Amino acid sequence: MAKLILVRHGQSTWNAANRFTGWVDVPLNQVGRTEAIAAAKKISPYPIDVGFTSMLVRAIETTAICLTQCEGACGTKSPIFKHDDDDPNWHGWDKYDGDKSQEVPIFLSSCLDERYYGDLQGKNKAELAEKYGKEQVHMWRRSFSIRPPGGESLEDTAKRTLPYFRSRILTHLKHGDNVIVAAHGNSLRSIIMELDQLSEEEVPKLELATGIPTVYDINEEGKVVGKEIMD
Repeated sequence: MAKLILVRHGQSTWNAANRFTGWVDVPLNQVGRTEAIAAAKKISPYPIDVGFTSMLVRAIETTAICLTQCEGACGTKSPIFKHDDDDPNWHGWDKYDGDKSQEVPIFLSSCLDERYYGDLQGKNKAELAEKYGKEQVHMWRRSFSIRPPGGESLEDTAKRTLPYFRSRILTHLKHGDNVIVAAHGNSLRSIIMELDQLSEEEVPKLELATGIPTVYDINEEGKVVGKEIMD
């Protein structure tokens, strides 16, 4: 039985400022790093075979902290971040496969990036609610198919996250590998929508707190047979 560990990144500097972040590449703040350390302790019993994260630093930071600050089975190996570009400056070391007994490969992909919020990025959510109304901002943030101005809907986000999940992540789970995915509220919501078989009407109610791991038990057929939210 494989474990799938999903973790929304810890609080970022823009989360704390109540700003729409999307694809703006901001780091964790101290609260976020503390949340990631707490997540590491919660997942410490589980040995991790492979990890996946987005191209954004707040998710990458969370991944690194989760795999270096845990004291149990998940912290026995060093994470190695894998790069898909062919930059010659790497001298081939971006393709380093490592020693599986000592290292955990972590694959970065833009498919797991946060939802693109378009014209809303960088703007304060409360100020937008005053300007456009709370209901309109809520629809931009939480609806399945409504796009914010110039941005992606959750439906659009799912069109990139789910094919990647099925082809890359689920393959490892079917082979029995324990997998950690540290990503973002909306990229993870789209994956959880499929795992939990949520409808388009149910998914707007799904809230993911920063730094709280959700652990799924996945059988060899790729089916969910158990779930725990480690809050």
